[in-house]
Amino acid sequence: MPRGGRVKQYPEDLKQTAIEMALQGDRSTKAVAEELGISPKTLYGWLRRYRQEHGLNGTESLKEESMEAELKRLRRENTRLKMEREILKKATAYFAKETL
Repeated sequence: MPRGGRVKQYPEDLKQTAIEMALQGDRSTKAVAEELGISPKTLYGWLRRYRQEHGLNGTESLKEESMEAELKRLRRENTRLKMEREILKKATAYFAKETL
């Protein structure tokens, strides 16, 4: 409880945004809380309540989060590899012309 004895109220849209950001798995819950200017303890409470209301336990949610994070990482890697392949194709064609 804050020093004044009152509980700080946060807008519902801030809570939803914070929960979504934390569940994405790109950053730690603490980093999300710091970015939004809220206490990590507050965000952990919101996440616990969200998981209870939606019937998620911590492990299921973490598995989903890690799968989503891995999918994002693999998509980025796939895009990078395609670009590298195109560069190598162009370089091969260029050097093939030079040797003829």
